[in-house]
Amino acid sequence: MNRIKMVIEYDGSRYHGFQIQANAHTIQAEIEAALQRLTGRPINITSAGRTDSGVHAAGQVIAFTSDATIPAEKWSAALNSFLPPDIRVLTSEAAAANFHPRYDALSKNYAYLLYRQQQGATFMRNYAWCNSEKLDIAAMEAACGFFIGTHNFKSFCASGSSVKNYERQVKSCVLHYREPYLNLEICADGFLYNMVRIIMGTLVEVGRGNYQPADVAGIIAAQNRQAAGITAPAQGLYLLRVDYPA
Repeated sequence: MNRIKMVIEYDGSRYHGFQIQANAHTIQAEIEAALQRLTGRPINITSAGRTDSGVHAAGQVIAFTSDATIPAEKWSAALNSFLPPDIRVLTSEAAAANFHPRYDALSKNYAYLLYRQQQGATFMRNYAWCNSEKLDIAAMEAACGFFIGTHNFKSFCASGSSVKNYERQVKSCVLHYREPYLNLEICADGFLYNMVRIIMGTLVEVGRGNYQPADVAGIIAAQNRQAAGITAPAQGLYLLRVDYPA
């Protein structure tokens, strides 16, 4: 049996998230169906993260085990011939038999995109939070620094999560503004349910003047979801990259 690791990208616009669900169209279901058509056998995959409905990925990582004789580096081209055009395998390679995309990850990198003008929002509505209101970008940039470090991020976790440990280490949190795009890039050793979207929503509240940048420290300390800002829409979120030991 061979363990195969793949890096994939997908447009999440027409899917109900990554994880397979009964009576729902998901990324995982499409990939597993394509693998079965390719190999003639059912194959279950594991992933680095379960992105929500409408969320996109530029560097999702999956893994599976198969006894097919396809060379590891050839899986990408072979599987792409069975996948829809909004899901693509970027690379495929052999992995250790015990490799797990989620539990072996050192860090995950996400981006959140705001589109800052009215013109063109028709085309960007599935790929960014189309928000042209006046925002204090400098204040938002200043607020980013308060997220960096190891903290209890319970204030930035949506209800419905089953985790017991809310501590995460945010390694970087940076805003890039090139009109008309405002892009948040954030890296951490792991993320809670909707954590990036709530961070982005809170940054927008800072930009609106509803919070001061330094208020972020108090929101973190509160360990209360009600203390933080809104949850940003799903379509602006992208899983950029997952990092592993060399």
